[in-house]
Amino acid sequence: MRVPMNADAPESSRKAQIDAVLLKLPGVSTRKINGLDAYFVSDKMFACISGHGVGLRLPAATANELQFSRDNVVPFQPGGMATSREWIQINRAEAAEYEKDLQLFRASLEFVKAARTR
Repeated sequence: MRVPMNADAPESSRKAQIDAVLLKLPGVSTRKINGLDAYFVSDKMFACISGHGVGLRLPAATANELQFSRDNVVPFQPGGMATSREWIQINRAEAAEYEKDLQLFRASLEFVKAARTR
C-alpha cells in the first residue's frame, strides 16, 4: 500500500517521487547545483526542486499564461531571488502528482534542448 506524501514529507522522499517522474524522460540526468536538486538535458538545466515546488523553464509566453491560468503556478524564486520570465514553479502538496504535469516537463525539456547556448 502506498502512503501519500504531503508537503511536509522528508525531502528525500519528495525528491525520489519527483525523480520517478522526471528521470524516465529521455536524456534526463540530475545533480545538485547551488544547493538545489536540478534536472538536466543536453547538460542544460530545465527543472529543479525548490521549496514545496518544482521550477521549470518554458517559453516566456507559456510561463506567463500558466501563472494566470493555474492556481498552483507561481513565478520561480529560489531562495527569494527572482529569475527570468521563462521560469515558473509548480507547487503540489503530493509529489507523486507531478505526473499530471508530464506534458509541461516534456515541453520544458524540448524548449531547453532547442535553446541556443548563450
